[in-house]
Amino acid sequence: MSKHPRIGIASFQLESNTFLPFPTTYEDFVQAGLTRGDDLLRRWTITHHELAGIIGQAREEGLDVVPLLATFPQAGGTMASSDFERIAAELLEALKAALPLDGLLLALHGAAVSEQFPDADGEILSRVRALVGPDMPIVNTLDLHANISAEMIRHATATIVYRSNPHLDQAERGREAAHLLARTLRREIRPVQVLVTPPMLIQMCRQYTSEGPAQKLYQELVEVVRRPGILSASIAMGFYYADVKEMGASFLAVADNDRDLAREAASFLAQRAWENRYELTGKLPSTEEAVRAAAEAEQKPVVLMDTGDNVGGGGPGDSTILFAEILRQNVKNALVILYDPESVKACVAAGPGNHVEVMAGGKGQQGAPVFVQGRVRILSDGHFTETQVRHGGWGDADQGITAVVETKEQHTVVLTSRRTAPMSLEQILSLGIHPERKQILIVKGVVAPRAAYQPIASRIIVTDTPGVTCDNPRQFQYLRRRNPLFPLEEDAQFP
Repeated sequence: MSKHPRIGIASFQLESNTFLPFPTTYEDFVQAGLTRGDDLLRRWTITHHELAGIIGQAREEGLDVVPLLATFPQAGGTMASSDFERIAAELLEALKAALPLDGLLLALHGAAVSEQFPDADGEILSRVRALVGPDMPIVNTLDLHANISAEMIRHATATIVYRSNPHLDQAERGREAAHLLARTLRREIRPVQVLVTPPMLIQMCRQYTSEGPAQKLYQELVEVVRRPGILSASIAMGFYYADVKEMGASFLAVADNDRDLAREAASFLAQRAWENRYELTGKLPSTEEAVRAAAEAEQKPVVLMDTGDNVGGGGPGDSTILFAEILRQNVKNALVILYDPESVKACVAAGPGNHVEVMAGGKGQQGAPVFVQGRVRILSDGHFTETQVRHGGWGDADQGITAVVETKEQHTVVLTSRRTAPMSLEQILSLGIHPERKQILIVKGVVAPRAAYQPIASRIIVTDTPGVTCDNPRQFQYLRRRNPLFPLEEDAQFP
């Protein structure tokens, strides 16, 4: 090994919702930003993403960083085989060209699915391991919503999962990964890891790590990490919008050359979650109940989380179900963001300051288009930048050409040309909107947007709306999943 070990850095992060009727394509990766070499460093070093933590810590450890490839498209449907093979080949080609390396740091997601490979992340790791050989240390970071497979564990030296939802600790986990790799290369430690997968799902509405049973699980995780010999421990809450064999919660521990110790730690965390499995499910208020409560609230704004159209989980971003209920109840002064390129074009044709009439949203699977008439207040290129630590840690974002329409009922309708998850208030602040003045904010998410919206919200109501990201897993028809799996089968057993 050289005086300054050469460390490859790469990222392939896709969260696949297999219930979406449209695929994720190679062009989606390009549109989101497919960076290579020095462009990777320029794009990600200044963010709050785990890549930033990886790069910063690796340099502090005296490692020679070799940037390979990184991409993170919006959550979407299953990848076509040809598109997966193209992006996988580019990653492998970049890695092959960089060899010889002393180690590798990967930032994957853990819920990527292609037509041929339901465990696309495991397939990537398998190919990487085959290329670099059995001895090179590979440390891999995963999203908290990973459906972790045995294949992912088999081909990585160590695996580290985010510990917060919203994901606010990504850079910290990246630093942890780089430090663990550096210690491995210095032969201070010999990581071994064990995965435990009890037969259970954790409902999305219960995946908020700052309260309730989820918070308690992560407090116990911190205690586990303090055990002598434990190098790292993780909880992956899972992603039940990806119909795969590994779907569900999983628990992982990395120990220093002691597999029994790792198994004991991972099993402890799994057992604690299993004991609290009923508390990790929930029932949400209906759209009618949620809108009524928001309308009657004395303080504003009230955030209505649109669980069925969670863009960060693959939702189409154009559901009108909550907005239609607001109109039905004759509530004033709401804000809604809808992905609707056709309506944006109509607003561009009308021009700022002019009257426009559009059938907005509802062009996907959720809700019917809603008649919107009003004044085009502003047109924007849709670019915005988030400098604070927020879910995703991306920094720069682009929602495409964007129109803001103000109606006589004081509703603010934001129409975007790109599907954009609501992880940053800058998404609307950049359009000159004052969210604190609105009675209701419709936010298309469950937990992730809290980092952006909780500071200004008088109240957050997580709402039971239908769609491809609805909160209740019983609404989905699964073909590949494990069986039994609590709460889908309440008689599931875990020793």
